[in-house]
Amino acid sequence: MKEFDKKEFLSVPNLMGYFRIVLIPVFCVIYLRAETTEEYYLAAGVLLISAITDFLDGKVARHFHMITEFGKFLDPVADKLTHAAIALCLMTRYDYMKYLVLLMIVKEGFMIVMGIVNLRHNRKLDGAKWYGKVCTATLFLLLFGLVFFPDIQEKTAELLILAEMFIMFVTLVLYIPQFNKMRRSWDS
Repeated sequence: MKEFDKKEFLSVPNLMGYFRIVLIPVFCVIYLRAETTEEYYLAAGVLLISAITDFLDGKVARHFHMITEFGKFLDPVADKLTHAAIALCLMTRYDYMKYLVLLMIVKEGFMIVMGIVNLRHNRKLDGAKWYGKVCTATLFLLLFGLVFFPDIQEKTAELLILAEMFIMFVTLVLYIPQFNKMRRSWDS
């Protein structure tokens, strides 16, 4: 397995990844202190900046041939930390969010354990699968929507959360055969 090159840590796309991580506590403070619709919009604005930065870091990395092993690690970590922070903040408003957070922990825990096991056998998943990308996108849209529309009806929010839980569960189920296939290749 290739080790991280020190210059990778300060590449422009990776600096954008660090910026996204720095935005997490900024969002949390704004959201948890928000009392007016405008303050919730400000919290949503922070998320929008994070999402734009996430989009741009990949574009910059590909266009300027700055894709790095560390960046391949940092980008999903920044995504997961951002999603987790938003979901935890939303738990203060939406009771069903605790079930989504629990499913997130199960799914990401599975992905981490299987990733570590496969790395120990010098195998790794060839990037996110399309269903993983769909799950990430719909999760962000749900979380962003619940922040941006703080006055959404509770039943509507619950329905949206349940729909995302279904998508996340299906994604987890679809990743299991991928890891089983990798596991079978350990012996070859």
